[in-house]
Amino acid sequence: MNRELTIEFARVTEIAAIAAYKHLGRGDKNLADDAAVKAMRHMLSLVNIDGEIVIGEGEIDEAPMLYIGEKVGRGTEKVDIAVDPIEGTRMVAMGQLNALATFAAAERGGFLKAPDMYMEKLIVGPEAKGTINLNDTLEENAIRVANKLGKELKDLTVITLSKERHDEVIARMHKLGVKVFAIPDGDVAASILTCMPSSDVDMMYTIGGAPEGVVSAAVIRCLGGDMQGRLIPRTQAKGDTETNRELEVVELQRCAEMECEVNRVYKLEELAKTDNLFFSCTGITKGDLLEGVSVKGDVAETETLVIRGKSGTVRIIKSIHRLNEKEDTIKDIIF
Repeated sequence: MNRELTIEFARVTEIAAIAAYKHLGRGDKNLADDAAVKAMRHMLSLVNIDGEIVIGEGEIDEAPMLYIGEKVGRGTEKVDIAVDPIEGTRMVAMGQLNALATFAAAERGGFLKAPDMYMEKLIVGPEAKGTINLNDTLEENAIRVANKLGKELKDLTVITLSKERHDEVIARMHKLGVKVFAIPDGDVAASILTCMPSSDVDMMYTIGGAPEGVVSAAVIRCLGGDMQGRLIPRTQAKGDTETNRELEVVELQRCAEMECEVNRVYKLEELAKTDNLFFSCTGITKGDLLEGVSVKGDVAETETLVIRGKSGTVRIIKSIHRLNEKEDTIKDIIF
């Protein structure tokens, strides 16, 4: 893909973040998500690509979404897209830290195609590459990572999500003597922290969304880290209830249609299959990675992280947006 797409993809997440910001702290995550989806869809319609959404949010729970199979762009270069217009919708609704607008693009065939379901994820940075295996226990993985990094277990830091489904994992890590950072939401941001030299995070383990998993795979491949992911049925992730069983039937049907396998461990190179990719995320709320959107009058400021896979170049783009100068379609969404 042309390197000039870097700025175009940055614009896609910037406008989604600004649209979501309008709904910050208002308690309605679907309203925020809907605004970000509409803004992102419009900006993608202007990009010179022949794009297809191969994995995205909302398919199972009928939340606002860029749907799987949706065509975007106005060009001829064939591009696959993995997207989560708001990573952390609840964080936006509640005015919490670390919400992002995220987007990844690869040459056609570059991403795992999978439905919107749960994925178990294990991620480390470049220094621990080659040490992880989801078929082993988390304790075995933690010990190998610590050994590779030359750390004692008491100095190893694992990040996860503060969810009921992770309570046992957190207890096991504490028993092992490992430090655990449990965050409310946002495992794309958490995955990036494993690869940041200034971060204390050594390893990430979560059971979260598959779309975020593929987006994470894109950025982890760009940054030289390592990742494994496993698609898991809803009852396994959230408990055996009648509702979950009904939703799981749909998930398994979609997996069969998309030729992906449940409970199979996918390596990084199977999740993100090429270096010819881009990743972009814009802060909606202030966080560990980026500043959030700020608005004064009709002027908005954003901070965006953009990475190009082929070169590994990481850019932080600070932008000032004059909102009254935006086209009418965007004004209708952000005002």
